[in-house]
Amino acid sequence: MTEHDYAEMAARLDRYADVPNDVLANVVTRDGLCFWAFDRAGMPELTGDDPPDRELAARLCSGCPVIDECLELDLRTAGADTLGVWGALPDTDRRALYPLWLRRRGGEAR
Repeated sequence: MTEHDYAEMAARLDRYADVPNDVLANVVTRDGLCFWAFDRAGMPELTGDDPPDRELAARLCSGCPVIDECLELDLRTAGADTLGVWGALPDTDRRALYPLWLRRRGGEAR
């Protein structure tokens, strides 16, 4: 992914800037495929390698109706300390996205 890709993602998430965390959490846990369509204990783990992790994240989240809401929630709650798959992205991509997302919200990376 490029810096431009991350910038576009961060801009797309602006529509959730005013949505409270509890509302996002309720939507994600109610509608997120990973919360009801999979056995979370049996989900594959990330390898730490970008191409395979991106493919795994995309596959796990394929068809999920709340990908952006999930991504927004993780960026807010985990930030740079994120792990696993959230919002159809592996943690390495979310760590790269986080500073751009945070700047759009008027903050600085921690």
